[in-house]
Amino acid sequence: MMLQNPSSKYRAFPPVNLSARQWPDNAITRPPIWMSTDLRDGNQALIEPMSPEKKLRFFEMLVKIGLKEIEVGFPSASQTDFDFVRKLIDEDRIPEDVTIIVLTQSRDELIRRTVDSAVGARRAIVHLYNSVAPVFRKVVFGMTREQITEIAVSGTKLVKELVKQHPQTDWGFEYTPESFSTTELDFSKHICDAVSDIWQPTPHNKMIVNLPSTVECSTPNVYADQIEWMSRKLARRDSLIISVHPHNDRGTAVASAELAIMAGADRVEGCLFGNGERTGNVDLVTLAMNLYTQGVHPGLDFSDIDAVRQVVEECNQLPVHPRHPYAGDLVFTAFSGSHQDAIKKGFAQQKPNTLWEVPYLPIDPADLGRSYDAVIRVNSQSGKGGMAYLLEQEFGLSLPRRLQIEFSRAVQAVADASGREIAAKEIHAIFCSEYFDQASPYAYSAHKMVEDSSNDEPVQIDITLAHRQASLSLQGGGNGPIDAFVNALGLDIKLMDYHEHAIGSGANAKAACYVELRLENGPTMFGAGIDSNIVTASFKAVLSAVNRQLVRAEKELAVAQ
Repeated sequence: MMLQNPSSKYRAFPPVNLSARQWPDNAITRPPIWMSTDLRDGNQALIEPMSPEKKLRFFEMLVKIGLKEIEVGFPSASQTDFDFVRKLIDEDRIPEDVTIIVLTQSRDELIRRTVDSAVGARRAIVHLYNSVAPVFRKVVFGMTREQITEIAVSGTKLVKELVKQHPQTDWGFEYTPESFSTTELDFSKHICDAVSDIWQPTPHNKMIVNLPSTVECSTPNVYADQIEWMSRKLARRDSLIISVHPHNDRGTAVASAELAIMAGADRVEGCLFGNGERTGNVDLVTLAMNLYTQGVHPGLDFSDIDAVRQVVEECNQLPVHPRHPYAGDLVFTAFSGSHQDAIKKGFAQQKPNTLWEVPYLPIDPADLGRSYDAVIRVNSQSGKGGMAYLLEQEFGLSLPRRLQIEFSRAVQAVADASGREIAAKEIHAIFCSEYFDQASPYAYSAHKMVEDSSNDEPVQIDITLAHRQASLSLQGGGNGPIDAFVNALGLDIKLMDYHEHAIGSGANAKAACYVELRLENGPTMFGAGIDSNIVTASFKAVLSAVNRQLVRAEKELAVAQ
């Protein structure tokens, strides 16, 4: 049960005493160094860890999208992880420009096993960590600061001694004071300085200092203050790469990472789509694409984001949420009528190779290999713009605005009755039923037309119709084909509007026509016709509108009686 006074149980996270902080005025103008922990941290978080086959598939996908640093396992934790690292090395599966990282706790036997796993790689980073936060010192280890520092220092000495024995590998070193974000800053600096004093990094051979929010306990601005504080005060700063590893316990890992980069971080560790322990690690896909939408290429390639998502879902056996930024099935989808109308207008005005300015879409879905088919989908919340967009994109039918309004009522009625999404094919079927298939009481059969500019009515027409299944022959004249056709019908018709356009090209091209007319004193209604001949299509559209008017009048009469 939630407490009425949560302050009796939980403490507010203290702010950092940082004068003249610089990060709020900084902008991210280049990508960080990316490091994927999917095969280690992400794998450890799975109910069923990945098989070697899945890990290899995942590794190859990470390489394909451009990751240059990949943490491939915790070799001392399991034989499976050890064997996987050896497989990558022994089978020469690691590209020359990719560095593998192997993680180990700062314990003698684990360090030795870890270094053994990576021997023979062209380049490998040994990632050493130990927990340093007060709660771990007090609750888990019962150790002083000095004792915790000695664990890190002795582990670093052993790593340095062991890697010297294998000069065929270009070794790097990374140190993580685990739970940095909940550790006193002066102690974090002290232990990191003690480690770098042993490793002796140089500006040409830098050491990585990873400062994780192992448990996210503060707002992102506080984490940024911590990173800037460390970046200012760490010894040998020019010989260090500051890395961050944000977790997502508060749901703000992406913001924490972005602000940390602004505060001086050079490198980000995370997982694709945010997999990881508890609420996960920072999502590298979202981080990278956030940069991309600001005009900064992240150095990672998500041109086929659906394929990336498929691999991750299959290997992790975890679904990516439909609303997940950039990658979810519904992330570019609008159901709302006002949204759909704005997006439709944006697409219509967007010019190729110009700044992207489409309402509600921060990025062009095509940049991620996504089609526009899923951008607008129709349900009971949708409006005319959505269904019109789908008819045009899927079937080439470009409806005039007033027809969009009229037809949307028919779609809305079906959506309200079903309570579900209406697919593009269903919308097209509704349109055909409502307009193209209106063949009673009048149905077009054939026509002959003669043009003589010397006559008062230059166009003369003979038409053959089916009227309630009986053949009907009519003649008429007028200023043009439609005028002549309307006069031949002999009905009180007032033509209000007319639109036409081609569908397709070449031998398979067709014409679509839309007419708005009033029959006698009835309301204006639209009709639509489609045919390979533009004149025939216009005649069919007139009959469609007339039939709809007559059928409606018959229904109203039946109700009145």
